Amino acid sequence: MAKKRKKGEGTIRLRKDGRWEGRVVVGYDDSGNPKTKNVLAKSKKECAEKLEQLKAAQGGSGPVKVRAEMRFGDWLDFWYQNYSKPALRHTTQLSYENWIYLHAIPGVGEIPLNKLSQSDLQQFFTEMKKGGRLNNVERHGAGMADRSVRSCHAVCQMALDRAVKEGLIRTNPAIGCKLPPLREKEMKILTKEEIQRFLIQAKTEGMYELFLLELTTGMRRGELLALQWSDLDFKTGRLRISRQVYSVNGKLEVNEPKTKAAVRTIILPPAMVELLAEYKSQIFSEWMFPSRVKPEQPIDPGYVRKRLQVILERAGCKRVRFHDLRHTFATMSLENGMDVKTLSTIIGHVSSATTLNIYTHITDEMQKNAARNIDQGIAGAEVEEELERVEVAPPVTFTPYRPPHRRPGTGCISQINDHLFEGRYSPKWIDGKKHARNIYAHTREECEEKLAALIVQMKRELAELKAAQAAEMPSGH
Repeated sequence: MAKKRKKGEGTIRLRKDGRWEGRVVVGYDDSGNPKTKNVLAKSKKECAEKLEQLKAAQGGSGPVKVRAEMRFGDWLDFWYQNYSKPALRHTTQLSYENWIYLHAIPGVGEIPLNKLSQSDLQQFFTEMKKGGRLNNVERHGAGMADRSVRSCHAVCQMALDRAVKEGLIRTNPAIGCKLPPLREKEMKILTKEEIQRFLIQAKTEGMYELFLLELTTGMRRGELLALQWSDLDFKTGRLRISRQVYSVNGKLEVNEPKTKAAVRTIILPPAMVELLAEYKSQIFSEWMFPSRVKPEQPIDPGYVRKRLQVILERAGCKRVRFHDLRHTFATMSLENGMDVKTLSTIIGHVSSATTLNIYTHITDEMQKNAARNIDQGIAGAEVEEELERVEVAPPVTFTPYRPPHRRPGTGCISQINDHLFEGRYSPKWIDGKKHARNIYAHTREECEEKLAALIVQMKRELAELKAAQAAEMPSGH
């Protein structure tokens, strides 16, 4: 039986989305109603720790009175709860609360706000880098990652910026702190030959349309997986990108993108639109890329990440992140003559400057090539000689790997004898039970074709039954 928390200790509960929430009363309004604050965490233990720091920041009294002499920890909590938290997504809230309640407040929270110096913060960030890790110390070591230290510093600097604006302090002591250098992750680009092998293998894995659309548009993973059929105008090829999906503690959440620039409309090539139209006839969901197990929701980003690595390995391609597929699209677009402003709009960057900053190495190389072309053009006779030396890469000949086990949602095939194959598909019906149907063929290839047709037919029937069931359900249920 769970131990009941005492009055004043606050409450901790497990939310429906899988996260733990801690809540404590911090004061009362003019009507005598309690005013509360809350924290979120991935585990109950972490939630309890954050809640203790939240209570410590409140000092056990009523609402915080903002003043220059208040503890830095009190100000951090006040700034987060009142200025920052309301505008943050749930996943970002978890990160902020981690830096504030598990690191900054325990580290420098007792120092008065108007006494906090740059040396205090510098020492804190240095110690954080050396031994600030709270979990998985045996695996990763005691020190925090460079990016984590910089993230904590960014949160502290934003809070202190607000303190300057409020007139509580004259200058921001976080400005000028020496931080670990930000090492950008290496950008890996698939070659044209790798892309061909990758897509051939993706077709075998049943993820061809998903990855081809990514390599055609350069969308962020969450944007791609949040697409619905209503976002695409098949007549004009206009595709509206207006949401993103992400996973929080194993639960999927769909929200608007972080920036206004991320909400955009792009034009798909006619061949891509035609392919999606054919693909749509096999999909009975509002989502363009639904979960095979739960078609009423989008496919899980984590699952796509894992499948990407499997497909890359089977295709003999180098290991890249999903985001590198976005880089691959951007690189190919620039190399094929797309201007930076257009590319920036297509991939949803806030400005062209962001695009230029990320792909400087590409634009620099393009300028070098242009200079060489000008030089060759002036040379005249050398141009044809150069063209003669260009080797045209042969088309890729690649036989995809066929896994021994079939993917969920693709049925099963068994060989009865030398001349007979059986295909079976057993989806869960609206009564909650599995309904199986079989087909038979003389060859495995014929069996695959018949089974694919059976799956489409049963998916259509199931979708129609669900729609009819929903229509019969009384309103308000």
